[in-house]
Amino acid sequence: MRAVIQRVSEASVTVDGQVVGAIGRGLLILLGVSHTDTATDAALLADKIAQLRIFSDQEGKFNLSVLDVGGEALVVSQFTLYADTRKGRRPSFTAAARPEIAAPLVDAFVDALRAHNLRVATGVFGAMMQVALINDGPVTLVIDSVDLQMPRRARSSS
Repeated sequence: MRAVIQRVSEASVTVDGQVVGAIGRGLLILLGVSHTDTATDAALLADKIAQLRIFSDQEGKFNLSVLDVGGEALVVSQFTLYADTRKGRRPSFTAAARPEIAAPLVDAFVDALRAHNLRVATGVFGAMMQVALINDGPVTLVIDSVDLQMPRRARSSS
């Protein structure tokens, strides 16, 4: 799973002219699912994001998580995060999971966030959505569940 996380003052998602999900202060999470992802990836990524310290404390340091600040999350599924643009001019999306695999994993991710007592709003899986946000900072991170399972590289001794 791959997530683009944006710290926001507010965010919303609209489908067919209707707002289907909206949050105040918190995280907008654009979530892509690959065909190799599992429920374990969903839980691992949700846990990492819920506890990720990207909100400032009184001294302006990133020491607080979305949970610590009483924030919310807006999750929007986005298969285009698995675009392959290496060849040609049209992206290939063959690394993205088919809808019958991706939809339950997006739901598992949302459920795992909610298990942290986080208020979570969502878009509509597979719909054409318009996402509005006010990026706070701006702070934008990309996290991949594959990377979370790899050991950290040793620091150079120089």
